[in-house]
Amino acid sequence: MKLMRILPFARSLIDLAVKEGDIAVDATVGNGHDTLYLAERVGKKGHVFGFDIQSEAIENTAKRLQEHGMLEQVTLFQASHDKLIEKISAHYHGRITGAIFNLGYLPGGDKQIVTKPESTIRAIEQLLHILAPEGIIVLVVYHGHPEGAIERDALLEYVQTLDQKQAHVLRYEFINQINHPPFIIAIEKR
Repeated sequence: MKLMRILPFARSLIDLAVKEGDIAVDATVGNGHDTLYLAERVGKKGHVFGFDIQSEAIENTAKRLQEHGMLEQVTLFQASHDKLIEKISAHYHGRITGAIFNLGYLPGGDKQIVTKPESTIRAIEQLLHILAPEGIIVLVVYHGHPEGAIERDALLEYVQTLDQKQAHVLRYEFINQINHPPFIIAIEKR
């Protein structure tokens, strides 16, 4: 298959935005895969801020980062991503070049604990306020469960209202696949 699959495409967008020495956000650390990827991108001179409400996710991520020698350049918060504007020091506001969300539930975790559209939208609004110009927010939307479908609809409604003078919004998805495959919403701050 020559078309880029969803997760590699998400990473390609992050690669456009996040370079060595940059500041990035993993808004849903989960098991730490994207957190580690961002830490590798920013290197020792950059920093990553990671958020998750579940202690299991924070522990899994910290362990993964430790195993790869990347814990020093990451600050993890056991908090909702809609607290990021108060958790990330004002020193970093305007310097964040990229952020990623994997929406839904923690893989291998409690499927009753899911991301919610209200907090996700508040987090996006906060990021748009503190993101650097041309910074990119990547949302991987998993909508194959009831709460995911609700979040999908709310997010699509919200991002379509973003002023094109303030942000570019992209939707990337495979439209002929069964079982509600994930898709990407990407927002680039102008």
